[in-house]
Amino acid sequence: MRFLVALLLNGLLVYAAAWLLSGVTVHSYLTAVFAGLFLALANAFVRPILTVLTFPITVLTLGLFLLVINGLMVLLVDYLLVGFQVESLFWAIVFGLVLAFLNLLIDLPGRTRTT
Repeated sequence: MRFLVALLLNGLLVYAAAWLLSGVTVHSYLTAVFAGLFLALANAFVRPILTVLTFPITVLTLGLFLLVINGLMVLLVDYLLVGFQVESLFWAIVFGLVLAFLNLLIDLPGRTRTT
């Protein structure tokens, strides 16, 4: 049940991020839910491989290349999912940043401080 709620909430955040950005188009809420699911799967399976392969570039750029990897994950979902369109790598990177920020805002109220 918790997974389903997280999936629906992530779909809502994908839909909201696409609404905020002119370079990202989501045709329906169901497409946004699938985009969130595909992003989670891409980040779980493909991103670690890319992170290891591009480790020297990531070190040279002080971690900024991870933004490019995040954008590539968004473009992969764009390629795989009909109804989710991203205009360019720039918009994919911005979408990833906005989505991360929205996830942070949603996550903050539930956190408890331990001393």
